[in-house]
Amino acid sequence: MIPKPEKKPARPFFSSGPCAKYPGYDTEILKSAPLGRSHRSAIGKARLKEAIDKTKTMLKLPDDYLLGIVPASDTGAFEMAMWNLLGERPVEVIYFESFGKTWADDITKQLMLKDVNLHSADYGQLPDLTKVNFDHDVVFTWNGTTSGVKLPGGDFIPSDRQGLTLCDATSAVFAMDIPWQKIDAATFSWQKVLGGEAAHGVLILSPRAVQRIESYSPSWPLPKIFRLKKGDKLMTEIFEGSTINTPSMLCNEDYLYALQWAEKIGGLEALIARSEKNLQVIENFVREHAWIDFLAADPAIRSNTSVCLTVNLEADQLKKMVKLLEAEEAAFDIASYRDAPGGLRLWCGATVEAEDLQTALQWLEWAYGRVIESDK
Repeated sequence: MIPKPEKKPARPFFSSGPCAKYPGYDTEILKSAPLGRSHRSAIGKARLKEAIDKTKTMLKLPDDYLLGIVPASDTGAFEMAMWNLLGERPVEVIYFESFGKTWADDITKQLMLKDVNLHSADYGQLPDLTKVNFDHDVVFTWNGTTSGVKLPGGDFIPSDRQGLTLCDATSAVFAMDIPWQKIDAATFSWQKVLGGEAAHGVLILSPRAVQRIESYSPSWPLPKIFRLKKGDKLMTEIFEGSTINTPSMLCNEDYLYALQWAEKIGGLEALIARSEKNLQVIENFVREHAWIDFLAADPAIRSNTSVCLTVNLEADQLKKMVKLLEAEEAAFDIASYRDAPGGLRLWCGATVEAEDLQTALQWLEWAYGRVIESDK
């Protein structure tokens, strides 16, 4: 029998969204938020513009790329990109987990596009990227939040592509190197790697995407919260702090302080390093324990944020293990996504401390032993 660990993680929060707040977080900082003021007031727009500018700087976006805060988290942002940009030419969809499959379904069943090629793979794997036709528009996730699989890089995307690339990068931005010159539209939500509060999405557009918006009008009606142009021109004010609908100034303030924390620890490079260190902690643990493994067997495509694991237990035993860890307040929200194969999923983004992860893994070993012992 494995002895019960004496120490617990200081912050046992390993949810893949909303994710853990950054170390040292205190709600007292939110007193600076311009509450009770219009988001269209000078101070409101200034705060939103500050979030936009700091994000562009942190991510090292090209100077001619646009970034705006939009409604409905990453889902709203990516739907906005698809509804505005797709339909001008055939579409290729790359998917290897549930959210990528959702985008494929939306394209074929909601937008009802007919000339669509699907490139799919089972959980834990990537499809053959060499078969993707970049003369067409290409839709994909950079990191599979529910599968623990990420793209190995952007080399498969040609610089002289004719179509646009639309990338859902919500569990990758701030934790992985994104080759922005290969991406025409990208989306994320700030509750992932920086642990911000939910409900707001971020939309990034390249000059090629802007040109598509201004030269092409989809055949379908666009809801107000999706509209990016007036007449034949992009509504550039969206990318200067004038949001389509009312944002939460409290959530925006929370995000600004998360960016400030990221700046203090060393910016993008430090965020990526923290996430990769967390993955290494789990890799070391898996290497030493035969009963647990990665869903993504190939290290080259293994996510360093949404780390998905298989465990040598039956489904009911897995549930017991997860409940036991929650009851002990040793690890919260680590069950695999409902549509994914049974197992565990630990968020290893930059706001998670490696020491907390190491401690949680000791509890994981203990809980596994308890479940095995109780079922004998």
